Amino acid sequence: MILDGRALAKDILAQTKARAAALARAPRIVAIVTSETPATKSYLSIKEKRAEDAGCVLEVVRLREDVSTAALRDAVLAAHADAVIVQLPLPENVAAAEVCDAIPLSKDADVLSAAARAVFENSEQALLPPVVGAVGKILEFGSVKVAGKRSVVIGEGFLVGAPVALWLKRQGATVEVVTKESGDLSAALAAADIVVSGAGTPHLITPAMLKDGVVLIDAGTSESGGAIVGDADPACAAQCSLLTPVPGGVGPVAVACLFENAVALASLGTEAEKTTNV
Repeated sequence: MILDGRALAKDILAQTKARAAALARAPRIVAIVTSETPATKSYLSIKEKRAEDAGCVLEVVRLREDVSTAALRDAVLAAHADAVIVQLPLPENVAAAEVCDAIPLSKDADVLSAAARAVFENSEQALLPPVVGAVGKILEFGSVKVAGKRSVVIGEGFLVGAPVALWLKRQGATVEVVTKESGDLSAALAAADIVVSGAGTPHLITPAMLKDGVVLIDAGTSESGGAIVGDADPACAAQCSLLTPVPGGVGPVAVACLFENAVALASLGTEAEKTTNV
């Protein structure tokens, strides 16, 4: 089965919008942008559309690409919103970790700050990073049981590999993380029941590397020949019981999960406001 990520995202957004409608006001999200590449502009356009679908109000704050770390931190701290999004990547002259760590825990829908990541790492009740949430919802949609399965995570990056590996272990999977520097990718994939890839290497995974019936979640995106492609060769579909395509797979679901997180934070903020006003 090739997953229709846009259809799954539509369902998540509809449920999120219903929760947002129950709040006293529409959740407000501020997205702070510095480097506006064609890809970033496209991504922001999608977020603006999905915000409306989720019953949220999204404001985009654009700063110069030569902005200083201090000025960017100040913009994060000054944002009057239920959730604050820092659009990555940031310019090379900016200390990205310092900026992300400025996002208040109560507003970190992307789970980018050290504080939010620490809560995620130490509590199963914490907000999930959007890509992790997307992986979970995709597996749930496909009725994939994770416990006891041999899982391979390709890459150990901050946004995909590291948090996904932790989450899979929590679900009871046996997890092997393979990177360019460590591990035998071919051997790992040959035995894997579940594969989550965030390498960002075009068509890294080929059908011959996979066993029949594998679940392959492709969270890697890159450009090849002017087109956006994933880590998996599309021909891998023949080997998979479930495959997420690129584009149209993990991406739309992760964006929906981002807004689901934002509404959850807004709900907590609304309850805090009620308590304060009593």
